[in-house]
Amino acid sequence: MAVCNPVRAGAVTDAVNAALSAAQATPEAVEQTEILEAEDRPWVTVVWDDPVNLMHYVTYIFQKLFGYSKAKATELMLQVHNEGKAVVSSGSRDKMEQDVRRLHAAGLWATMQRDD
Repeated sequence: MAVCNPVRAGAVTDAVNAALSAAQATPEAVEQTEILEAEDRPWVTVVWDDPVNLMHYVTYIFQKLFGYSKAKATELMLQVHNEGKAVVSSGSRDKMEQDVRRLHAAGLWATMQRDD
């Protein structure tokens, strides 16, 4: 059985308490960290399923607007059709706003959001 040395135990406790105090973040540091994390998350463009556009048209639009291969555009179109939505692009907020406008101009339902 180990016997605890009270002098050493007190020093260890003091060291642990000092480390915990130093490790605690100030509210400003936490807020700054949250802001940086939010800025690091890219924006995405989401295309939603609609009852109007034909599947081959959606595939065509994905190829023309984003330069996807026919296989990739078909995969995204099927995701929209089967799951109700698909992320078709990601990047800066300005770029995603532009992508959403282009998709709207082509008659597709699209939104943008922060990436999960």
